[in-house]
Amino acid sequence: MASDLFGHDAFSPKEIALRVETIGVAKTQIPLLSQAMLGVLAGAFIGLGALGANLVFSDPQLPFAASRLLGGLAFSLGLVLVSVAGAELFTGNNLLAMAWAAGLLSTRAVLRNWLIVCATNFVGGIGLAALVAFSGHLAMNNGLVGAAAVATAAAKCELPFLSAFLKGVLCNLLVCMAVWMAFAGRSVIDKVVAIVPPITAFVAAGFEHSVANMYVIPLGWLAARLDPGLADLPGAGSITLANFAANLAAVILGNLVGGSVLVALVYWVIYLRPAKDGASED
Repeated sequence: MASDLFGHDAFSPKEIALRVETIGVAKTQIPLLSQAMLGVLAGAFIGLGALGANLVFSDPQLPFAASRLLGGLAFSLGLVLVSVAGAELFTGNNLLAMAWAAGLLSTRAVLRNWLIVCATNFVGGIGLAALVAFSGHLAMNNGLVGAAAVATAAAKCELPFLSAFLKGVLCNLLVCMAVWMAFAGRSVIDKVVAIVPPITAFVAAGFEHSVANMYVIPLGWLAARLDPGLADLPGAGSITLANFAANLAAVILGNLVGGSVLVALVYWVIYLRPAKDGASED
């Protein structure tokens, strides 16, 4: 293998593709209860990353670029927990499209996995939002943490559909590249180093992650109802169920395109597509 030839410790890109394909099949065979519990954990893990990012964003003394980059760095905790501790994340599972393209998974199996994992990610995200909101956490920094939560949720609820969709595409392009590169690693340190830069980049750029929004928007909604002062902030009135649903619809579709098409299917064509003579291309 090329990795052996050049003495590299990491898996090569083609080896990553084969690993993603094999693990994708295994993910669809996880028993329902385990899959659901792992989905709840992933929703909560991503929410914990968003919690850290919100703390950074609540500090008005930080310069804009520093705030965005540090917030992204804090958010990376979420995918590190998913990858290292183990959980089932909808956006990462968009890579199942690679095993589907290879004919190893049926369309029904892929859609079933995505539906179960997305739904249970939602449970984890909204459950963590409730715990955080009622814990008093939002009162930190003289209430600026709560104000930042409301402002972020409002901004997401006010996004036009096309903007939310395209930001979802760009987000999951980076998230799935982070997952892809984490598969190259053989140690926890390898995984963390692979995950942090793409995740930091997507948060800093303001792209849209559907599972993060399952925590962020409910948190902003709860914050505005628990603290009358926060309810009067600009945009707080836009945090409604209808706008939440519209945001999730656009961002989920965008995440699917970014992860399944721009990462999974592109790499399938590059590394795993059968050659015209029926043999696998090198």
